[in-house]
Amino acid sequence: MYGFSKFYSKFYKYPLPILLLSLWLVAVFLLSDRPAHSQHPVIFTNKEKYQSTLLAKRIMPSTLTENVRKTVLENGLTVLTKEVHTAPVVTVQVWYKVGSRNEEPGVNGIAHQLEHMMFKGTKNRPIQFGRLFSALGSDSNAFTSYDQTAYYGTVERNKLKALLVLEADRMRNSQIEPEQLASEKRVVISELQGYENSPEYRLNRAVMQAVFPNHAYGLPVGGTKADVEKFEVEQVEKYYRNFYSPDNAVLVIVGDFQTANALETIKEVFGKLPKKVRSEELGVRSEELEVSSKNTFTPSTSLSTPIVLREPGAGRLLQVVYLLPDANQPDVPALDVMDYILTEGRNSRLYQALVESGLASELTASVTSLRESGWYELLVTAGAKQDLKKIDSMLSSAIANVAEKGVTSEEVERAKTQLTADVILSNRDITSQAIRLGTDETTVGDYRYTDRYLAAVRLVKPTDVVAVINKYLTKEARTVGFFEPTQKRITEVADKPDSAQTTENFSPGVPVLFSEVIKYLPSADLATDAIAQVLPQEFKLTNGLRILLLPDRSTPTVTLSGYIQAGTEFDPENKAGLAAFVADNLLNGTKSKDVLTIAKVLGERGVSLDFQTYREGVHIEGDSLADDLPILLEILADVVKNSTFPSKELELHRQQTLTDLQQELDEPSEVARRVFVQSIYPKKHPLHTFPTEESLQQIQRQDVIDFKAKHYRPDTTVLALVGDFDLDKVRSLIKNKLGDWEVSGQAPTLKYPPVAMPQKIVSVNPVLPDKTQAVTYMGYTGINRYDPRFHAALVLNQILGGDTLSSRLGAEVRDRQGLSYGIYSSFQAGKNVGTFLIEMQTSPEDSSKAIASTRQILQQIHQQGVTALEVETAKRTLISNYNVSLANPEELTDRILMNEVYGLNKVELHSFTDKIQKVTLAQVNQAARELLHPDQIVVVTAGPSVLAEKSIR
Repeated sequence: MYGFSKFYSKFYKYPLPILLLSLWLVAVFLLSDRPAHSQHPVIFTNKEKYQSTLLAKRIMPSTLTENVRKTVLENGLTVLTKEVHTAPVVTVQVWYKVGSRNEEPGVNGIAHQLEHMMFKGTKNRPIQFGRLFSALGSDSNAFTSYDQTAYYGTVERNKLKALLVLEADRMRNSQIEPEQLASEKRVVISELQGYENSPEYRLNRAVMQAVFPNHAYGLPVGGTKADVEKFEVEQVEKYYRNFYSPDNAVLVIVGDFQTANALETIKEVFGKLPKKVRSEELGVRSEELEVSSKNTFTPSTSLSTPIVLREPGAGRLLQVVYLLPDANQPDVPALDVMDYILTEGRNSRLYQALVESGLASELTASVTSLRESGWYELLVTAGAKQDLKKIDSMLSSAIANVAEKGVTSEEVERAKTQLTADVILSNRDITSQAIRLGTDETTVGDYRYTDRYLAAVRLVKPTDVVAVINKYLTKEARTVGFFEPTQKRITEVADKPDSAQTTENFSPGVPVLFSEVIKYLPSADLATDAIAQVLPQEFKLTNGLRILLLPDRSTPTVTLSGYIQAGTEFDPENKAGLAAFVADNLLNGTKSKDVLTIAKVLGERGVSLDFQTYREGVHIEGDSLADDLPILLEILADVVKNSTFPSKELELHRQQTLTDLQQELDEPSEVARRVFVQSIYPKKHPLHTFPTEESLQQIQRQDVIDFKAKHYRPDTTVLALVGDFDLDKVRSLIKNKLGDWEVSGQAPTLKYPPVAMPQKIVSVNPVLPDKTQAVTYMGYTGINRYDPRFHAALVLNQILGGDTLSSRLGAEVRDRQGLSYGIYSSFQAGKNVGTFLIEMQTSPEDSSKAIASTRQILQQIHQQGVTALEVETAKRTLISNYNVSLANPEELTDRILMNEVYGLNKVELHSFTDKIQKVTLAQVNQAARELLHPDQIVVVTAGPSVLAEKSIR
């Protein structure tokens, strides 16, 4: 769903923060579907594990911008175009040079609120724009950050003009209606309540306010509930008129188009939009747009004592923030190199001092460099029973030690390698390339910034790193925050039959006729471009290992995706978490390499390798530059064949996992997921078991060794590689490295017992005191990947809840009633029968009504079916989104992999769209009758205690 850029994200670790594109994602595997007990997502970092080497002669000096053309129209619109002809897709992004930086207390969050309103329709198209984007088949979203607000859509190339028409329309003609603003304010408040559920968010907000007491960077990007509640139509309209104009915007287009033709279309569509007269009568700061003169500030002085939050939560947290210069200052590259040396990987200085010592369970960090200032922040999750003051003292001592003794040339070169690899590997798909250009142009005023930055990184020396530590990481510059959790208890209200849900004031019916959607859709050739029918090469080793290879010379990189049939479904009941224990410790030592040696080998070449455990398997993720593929395969082969699971590392991991578990059970989404799954699947079922403190303590080293020996087998393993390589050389390399992986006996098998549908509506309410947002899971058992209704179910789901704006659920529950920030449905179908699931996030007081509305929509579709136009629109959306996904190396590799895992023919890669196209209205309505059961459904809502008082049923 559209939202705002989180102050930290686990994606970038170099200067300009990645902008969060989507806050709610559906997992690839079964409802598990998130990794089991891997490092759960922490919202406090700015890194995306960079994975390659910095050798100047191995990369193009202007990789990112060598084909970029900048054009400025007469009305001031800046246009950046970059032709990339690797796939028939194109991304269109409009960036406005306004964000939370242009706010002040009292109107905090108005940029974010307007971003939401920009989807509500225009004078010319009084219809939810999400429905138009969906009908067009566009993967569209938006985000608000400190310095900018951006809107993006990625489509097949023949729909370029249609996207441009829609973006030009809402730049000029958006309408802010009172009823829609009231509804969307509820949605934004629900979103903010979701962030308030996180102790990390609350601690960061307190610390940042202290760091920037007189500057908007100290305000939360999304705003506060108190300010959002006060927004008036006139106020938001003035903000729109003042900041949304061509001369304050950057249009970025990357993909498969001809520049000359595209520029003519842009001039035709955007050129007629006038510059706007600035209103100085805003309830916001109305400084000049290019340089906000009122935003000059004096850095805050360090607080003599830490900020301490004593609130409900699960783990102790330490946050330290240091003020840094803005993005254009010459120290930024050295600061980023410093950050990698301090915190990136097992060999980093602070990881060794805090995590390896057992003081901390987790350490994350980021350098944020923005238009007017920057900061360096570290977030430490304390180990069990560890004191935050002691951790803070050790942190300060470790940094002081680096400043005193210096860093080695080897450390600096490794950090530079990882930084440059990050840039290369995070810019392989066209959407990411456009985001990079848009961020650079709107933050520092130069789309070539990253190229200059990379050149400066290459010149960083050890003395430069020490110099920036001494200059910026001083006692006077630091602000410290402690989060000390108070005790809390989870209670449950369970097994309540539904008796009153359908009494809510809800009018069934399609909110907007799909004929209306088509009427407002810009003219476009909706025929789908033919995708080149390139198929992976397939071969099998004598030990049963299956490999699929697809050469792709578009970038000098390789993506590896793998699968081992060793998921959590094989966990013993009394040792739940064992499968994840094995996968998470594979890289912790082999017969020939200890954990630090493995980390060093990968880090020096910038190679990434990770194992994540899901219900039905372990997923392998690897990336490297093309030249480094041998290293990636060498380490992969070594750990799957020769891992030794040292006792010290296992115990350290156990403590980290126990801390993670505590934090997970403080998250409404995780609690709702667990209770939901265990309410559907009975005890003794492979999906019923989840790790507990008791089960994790039961796991012994011999259990790990035995599980690995039993389940890690070449004949249950599949590898897929996409990238810049020679087929024969890679075949030979894989055979050499993995051909001697031995197998004995038959592979373990597992048969899921049948699970009956619930006979009534079962409602369960785990209560998490003092949470501000509720999370609801609704559903029951569904279908597997081989079900003949699978493709019809996908079309049905797209109509029901596949998109949070254009679907039936999204249009009614989220958009019209404003009850949920995000609501989605999915059929999670794997090799075994999966789960039909609806997930939503709501304010506690809105949960009952949202659940009632959802059930009535299910009832409506179950009884009345859907329309032919809905089916055709959903099919077009699914086909377009699928074709767009094939342009992303990671998604392409995963699709190749999972097709093989499911035993599908390799031509499924391209025949999938044909199967979707052949789905009929009758098939979808039959699936609705057979697969939607509104009166036999499990409903789990996790959140604050007010829910129990309202007796959600």
